[in-house]
Amino acid sequence: MNKFELKNLKSLASKSEKRKSFFRSLIKPVQAGANGTLDYVVKEGSGKNKIASKKQ
Repeated sequence: MNKFELKNLKSLASKSEKRKSFFRSLIKPVQAGANGTLDYVVKEGSGKNKIASKKQ
């Protein structure tokens, strides 16, 4: 490997790292319960008008 190839590898690695950090900064956090997504109410069936819970 010569100096030119090494220089190109370093620059490509730094560019990809910058790009990854840029896209990470664009991701916005999601709020739990936003737009009514936290407490779903069952509309039909035996549990009608009850808040749905995750049971395992």
